[in-house]
Amino acid sequence: MKQLLLASLMGSAIALATSAMATETDLQALQKAARAEGAVNSLGMPDSWANWKDTWVDLDKLYNLKHMDTDMSSAQEIAKFAAEKDNASADIGDVGAAFGPIAVQQGVTQAYKPSTWEQVPSWAKDADGHWMLAYTGSIAFIVNKQLVKDIPTSWAELKKGSYKVAIGDVSAAAQAVNGVLAAAIANGGDEKNIQPGLEYFADIAEQGRLSLANPTIQTLEKGEVEVGVVWDFNGLSYRDQIDPSRFEVLIPSDGSVISGYTTIINKYAKNPNAAKLAREYILSDAGQINLAKGNARPIRAEHLSLPAEVQAKLLPNAQYAKVQPIKDAKAWEATSKALPQQWQENVIINME
Repeated sequence: MKQLLLASLMGSAIALATSAMATETDLQALQKAARAEGAVNSLGMPDSWANWKDTWVDLDKLYNLKHMDTDMSSAQEIAKFAAEKDNASADIGDVGAAFGPIAVQQGVTQAYKPSTWEQVPSWAKDADGHWMLAYTGSIAFIVNKQLVKDIPTSWAELKKGSYKVAIGDVSAAAQAVNGVLAAAIANGGDEKNIQPGLEYFADIAEQGRLSLANPTIQTLEKGEVEVGVVWDFNGLSYRDQIDPSRFEVLIPSDGSVISGYTTIINKYAKNPNAAKLAREYILSDAGQINLAKGNARPIRAEHLSLPAEVQAKLLPNAQYAKVQPIKDAKAWEATSKALPQQWQENVIINME
């Protein structure tokens, strides 16, 4: 009887909120079902990225959910969901905005609308609840002041420098893809016209200044990155964790892009209720504040009152004057798909 009751409970919870946002009764059932599963395994949600650590600690403390993460790029996450299918090793992932619709098209996601659904802007979510941004980021520079004498404050200044520029893996990482878009925006392009961004980095490559190092906390700490193109929240977190006096983080003054990241719940998840509860918590006030502590700008910022010490850690609003969102999601989806090949043909070839 107990097993039948548990199965019924979990079955009901799994079906929750696929067409309507969760109610209080729904949440109680979801919490019980998630506790029964006892774990939530993620992809691309490591402790150091956007302060996921505090959310995993909270979920363990509140609901006894044990957590394990495998860090990988957005494209790799979707590929892993698709390859493993019923042998799923992960329940939830965090991917760049452009990859949310791609994951849905590939049929590897399941929907869940959290109780705060209505407070997520329409531009930042899938109508059916398969994806929704939890936080936004803007492309920034992180500069190693020990290695770079003249700190670039714009893409124009970056192009004239003598130091190497690290953008990461444009074939797989949302951060790197958006870095190319930010350069395009600063040079007259947009999500429909990425060519100015490709030409910009082709010029950097021709100068012998394009670094193949991935701008991560490890490479920055080792001094392998002179200037990195990163999300603002990553740059600020890396700076604070390594040595605040060693790095400068800034938004390029001549243009950048603001985008974000969304959770995707694996269609084949072994712990689907725990994954849905994780999304519920991530979009709650506490979860949103956890992200802000990691220097990410919460998607529900207008409905939150951030602690003063958290607000003070973020970059000044004045730096975001030339930052713009993606205006045509479908055009950007098409551009994002084509970009890896274009990067090889227009940029990497200039390194040879």
